[in-house]
Amino acid sequence: MRKRQRQGAVAGAAVAGVAAVVALALMAGGSGGSDGSSEQGKDTTATAPRKKPVAHAPAVSATPSWDGKTEVIGDGSTSYTGPQPKQLKPEKLKPGEKPPQFVVFSWDGALENDDHLFSRFRELGERYDAQMTFFLSGIYLLPDAKRKLYHAPLHSAGASAIDFPTEEHIKETLEQLRLAYEDGNEIGTHFNGHFCAPDPGGAKWSTEEWRSEIAQAYSFVQNWKTNTGFTDIPPLPFDYARELAGGRAPCLEGQKNLLPAAKSYGWRYDASSPGEFQVWPAKKNDIWNFPLQLMPFPGKDFQVLSMDFNFLYNQSGGEVTQGDPAKYPQWEKQAVQGYLNGFQRVYNGSRAPLFIGNHFETWNGGIYMQAVEDVMKDVCRRDGVRCVSFKELCDWLDVQDPDVLAKMRNLDPGQSPDWSTFLKK
Repeated sequence: MRKRQRQGAVAGAAVAGVAAVVALALMAGGSGGSDGSSEQGKDTTATAPRKKPVAHAPAVSATPSWDGKTEVIGDGSTSYTGPQPKQLKPEKLKPGEKPPQFVVFSWDGALENDDHLFSRFRELGERYDAQMTFFLSGIYLLPDAKRKLYHAPLHSAGASAIDFPTEEHIKETLEQLRLAYEDGNEIGTHFNGHFCAPDPGGAKWSTEEWRSEIAQAYSFVQNWKTNTGFTDIPPLPFDYARELAGGRAPCLEGQKNLLPAAKSYGWRYDASSPGEFQVWPAKKNDIWNFPLQLMPFPGKDFQVLSMDFNFLYNQSGGEVTQGDPAKYPQWEKQAVQGYLNGFQRVYNGSRAPLFIGNHFETWNGGIYMQAVEDVMKDVCRRDGVRCVSFKELCDWLDVQDPDVLAKMRNLDPGQSPDWSTFLKK
């Protein structure tokens, strides 16, 4: 099964021009930031309902101590199995200490289909000691026969801009979600039906409509046994009401109205910003804002957003299924170098976290998948580098002195201070 081409994908033509302006600003030594407008991005834990979608949920309470017993939840789709294994232990920076170089690899959709890309990168993460964030589209656990259980805002029941999965793909995805969590990876959300402009998607949804979309994303994970009828598959090893800490909106649209909805669910971060400079993160509406980032595009005088689709768009004009095969080797090297450009700039500079966004797709012969694998193999083994999930990054940021983060936030991406004195009071 293949996902259909994302609606609104070709609306990203504005980014190259915007990125060129940003590149000029960086050359001039400015440390400013993006205004977060949707025009840039188009190039490119609360107690949730366990039985049925609701408009919103109360804020999450403190995690209770674990008695060592597995708690099966609801219809048996999920369970609480204690604190997640293999998590980063957050430590406060000491005066004069150089910050770690965080790198976050994240994946939109998180379906295990016939390409088996979910399992490929989960296994690579285990090999290279990289925890990642898998943004699950909720309907990937909802069979086509039950599609009308999904009510996307401003759409009829059962409508979706991506395909509903086969039963076999649901089973395979459930297996990968279980293994990914046990490997220490984060299961975030990519919401549900992937509606984008010009369809009435996130850019047109109100905060209440976003709450409905979120509630359904919870419900499809918490009720997959009821919805599929599968009886021979164990529960997922996490309580999604407790686990879900953030997401990325389809096509990076609608963050303004999404943030109040996310806050009402007690989420800790949002990765839906259309794109900003490589700087230390700040909060929007009391939620950590983790945008895609502008990186120097090899051989060009502009920057490219740190996502596979944006390399695709700038290399082959947005053709998601084909380009000139003779150019694949060149484009793959260009993508690898683009990611490494962004990495080297901060690794040898401000140490701001690097965010790399991806899709499980074989665009242009799968060259972007190979590029990400090559980058992961290279950077995650370097001294001082920690390849983590967004949730782990939240954990680390939350224990830092706010004044220290504010000071680091003023650094240009390539600016390398004397760390031995820079963070001393």
